[in-house]
Amino acid sequence: MPLIPMRTMLRDARAGGYAVGYFEAWDQYSLEAVLDAAERLRAPIILGVGGVMMHQPWFNTGGLRRLAALCRATAESATVPVSLILNEVYTFEQVRQGLDWGFNAVMLGTSELPFDANVRETRRVVEAAHALGADVEGEIDQLPDASGAIGDPHGDARTDPEAAARYVAETGVDALSVAIGNVHMLTAGEATIDFAHLARLRRAVDVPFVVHGGTGFPDAAVPEAIAHGVAKFNVGTVLKRLYLDGVGKAIAALAASVDIQTAVGSRKAGDVFEAGKARMCEEVMRRLHIYGCAGRG
Repeated sequence: MPLIPMRTMLRDARAGGYAVGYFEAWDQYSLEAVLDAAERLRAPIILGVGGVMMHQPWFNTGGLRRLAALCRATAESATVPVSLILNEVYTFEQVRQGLDWGFNAVMLGTSELPFDANVRETRRVVEAAHALGADVEGEIDQLPDASGAIGDPHGDARTDPEAAARYVAETGVDALSVAIGNVHMLTAGEATIDFAHLARLRRAVDVPFVVHGGTGFPDAAVPEAIAHGVAKFNVGTVLKRLYLDGVGKAIAALAASVDIQTAVGSRKAGDVFEAGKARMCEEVMRRLHIYGCAGRG
């Protein structure tokens, strides 16, 4: 199936009263886990890669191109609506390469930039992406980071409605990541969501909203978030934890006389990576039900 523009997917989600998920992948097994979940539930899905893997020489010396090929091949096999995002890249060159190699949505990490510089850089991304029919997600706030790796673990960021309105107007982004109490990489407990602030943002800005830090976003808060304009949830950390747990348990269960050809990369029942994929797929399906997009594809 051809890729669906992300703006179309998010527009349909808003109109239908549901949200879609971007479940961050990192290899072929994880991409398949996400797509398998969407196919089983007939849900629209956003595939893609991003995050910490991008901030290293490997990514810029062939890594991105190889990942793009995996993403495209996986998306092309889909029978449900799929968008393909390159998420939170570090440089404009990575954006340009991602667009050239088949992603139809991009996001440049700009939250650390001063507002005016953020606008300039994001507008540059929008011009490049829109010229190729691709979409852009933007951001103006750095979320608290529970791990402490990429931000203040104790921060309490809130997206300013006036700044958000100006940012959207001056950049032309197709979706906006918002800070409403959500926290990156939160695995212990749940974030406290400020719905009053989200409502103020909705009155000021009309583009679809995106929630990063989906791992720690309360399940019970999802319907109200959708009602106030959230159309996309980003989920990553919990998927890697479950994948690793599945692989670890499968390795621990191996017999001393293990058939190594089956255990590593066979795609058969005894493949330890298939165990991780299965755990990840289960969690993606659970969240697709919560987001209300099951049966919408």
